[in-house]
Amino acid sequence: MIRVLLADDQDLVRAGIRLVLGCADDIDVVAQARNGDDAIRLVTRVPVDVALLDIRMPEADGLSAAERIAELAPAVKVVMLTTFGEEENIARALRAGAAGFLLKDSPPEELIQAIRTVVRGDPVVSPRVTRHLIDRYLAASASRNEPAADHPGPGRFSSLTAREHDVFVLLGTGASNADIGVSLQLGAGTVKTHVSSVLAKLGCANRVQAAILAHDAGLLGGV
Repeated sequence: MIRVLLADDQDLVRAGIRLVLGCADDIDVVAQARNGDDAIRLVTRVPVDVALLDIRMPEADGLSAAERIAELAPAVKVVMLTTFGEEENIARALRAGAAGFLLKDSPPEELIQAIRTVVRGDPVVSPRVTRHLIDRYLAASASRNEPAADHPGPGRFSSLTAREHDVFVLLGTGASNADIGVSLQLGAGTVKTHVSSVLAKLGCANRVQAAILAHDAGLLGGV
């Protein structure tokens, strides 16, 4: 069983998420917290595999809690929950050691799959968060009247196989693994392998970095 700590200051939100996770026979919500301080205390007292933290909470917020959990219980995988408009926190969350970043209104199956994914050691960023972050990045560059980014030379991508290049381009659109699988007619395991390989070969820490690189490289004109 995957043991989950759920932290959110809204009782109804916690109840809803717990109900969703209860549909998965391999996930068990073993602890609940109303604020970051409670979450920090609980991970030192209750065996937990994943901490699901709301970003905005009283006392210690989710980001502060993620930083402390990384220090006190480094084996615990942290998944941050957010709403649109808070995506600027993703950088701090990732620096704090968060393994996942999802929107609160993500589909139930996406939340369940994210928990399973981070337990396997793979990071998760909601495709919609990725898409929104890309849009913000491009809009910010335009508002600062920045010149177009220099396109990475062809050598930057020479290590990618043809299939990995296809996956890379789709990552640039913010596509999820499921979307990539449908587009390229690949199984879930194969997509996961290709995504991991693309990130490793290009030196990208996460999907967002890969997506921005694809944009800067001018690879999405026909997508």
